[in-house]
Amino acid sequence: MNLILIGYMASGKSTIGKKAAELLNFDFVDLDNYIEEKENLSVSEIFKLKGEIHFRKLEQTYLKELTNNLDKTIISLGGGTPCFYDTMSWLNKLDNLTTIYLKASLDVLTNRLHKDSSRPLIAHLDTKEALKDFIAKHIFERSFFYNQANIVVNSVDSEEDTLSNLMEKLV
Repeated sequence: MNLILIGYMASGKSTIGKKAAELLNFDFVDLDNYIEEKENLSVSEIFKLKGEIHFRKLEQTYLKELTNNLDKTIISLGGGTPCFYDTMSWLNKLDNLTTIYLKASLDVLTNRLHKDSSRPLIAHLDTKEALKDFIAKHIFERSFFYNQANIVVNSVDSEEDTLSNLMEKLV
């Protein structure tokens, strides 16, 4: 059994995923980090040098590799991964995994991302208001895909509370 964490940037997928993996005695893989290791490039460099479509194809390739070869693993996906190709319907058809949407509020996401300029999709936004508008639009576009997850967990300001919310849903 594998668990797939989905959600918007800064929803807590990597942070909560690592902590949940420890509690469940699972392994943890961050798909973006996995891609960076395999490609010897950062996600930002891949976006800049080869474009978003190339990156989305890499996500598909490596996600299939991971889901075919791992067990008892929590895999954290990039925020856009579920929204391209047939990723959510494909994942939800697999018997050996459960998809989990870490759902964070617009304010929580804005506050977390306002402190982080390293993400390629938001690096060009220079005010908190522009960031909030961008996130709101993106969440609206992506929520159709995110809401297809098997389980929805509220991701709140407190990591402990988010982890508790997740563990309650898994029991």
